[in-house]
Amino acid sequence: MSFMKPSALYMFLITYVSFRWMPCQSWGFLRWPGLDGFLRLLVVVLLWSMFSEIRYITSNSMHPTLREHDRVIIEKASYYIRSPAVHDIVTFKDPTQQLGDKEDIVFIKRIVAKAGDLVQVNGGCLYVNGIAQNEDFIAGCPRYESNLTYVPKGHVYVLGDNRNKSYDSHDWGPLPVKNIVGRYVMCCYRPSES
Repeated sequence: MSFMKPSALYMFLITYVSFRWMPCQSWGFLRWPGLDGFLRLLVVVLLWSMFSEIRYITSNSMHPTLREHDRVIIEKASYYIRSPAVHDIVTFKDPTQQLGDKEDIVFIKRIVAKAGDLVQVNGGCLYVNGIAQNEDFIAGCPRYESNLTYVPKGHVYVLGDNRNKSYDSHDWGPLPVKNIVGRYVMCCYRPSES
């Protein structure tokens, strides 16, 4: 009953026609994009430059999460639709900077408390609303004490992960939300240790 079995030529023709409908089998995807492809690329580049940036880490204040000389991607769009949250890593303009200064100094720290919270560092532990925080991401326990601080509306409290080598809210107080530039997304380059 071999006459009932389709021939090899017939099977090849059927499968060849079906391959033409698969985009990866056609070589058209390798063509140079036309004007519409160029415009799409231009829109993506413009949106990228408006809503994100690459920043260079200049200190060890966020060690071990981020190291000195890391390059990180910061997105600037999410805080238009939501409020900053606890544990977000944010970049922000120095709140102690004077208006006449030409260069904007930008820091990167972790939000540990939001508006309405009471914050204190005591006995090597961070307390938010009287509750000791379990922070397995910090470099070491803080060796300083801070007074009980109320975080007012429109502010957040930020600390570096390397608590003992960080210039942050324990030095100058709560950070105004309007100073926040963007939110850390990911590390895009980490130099190898020599």
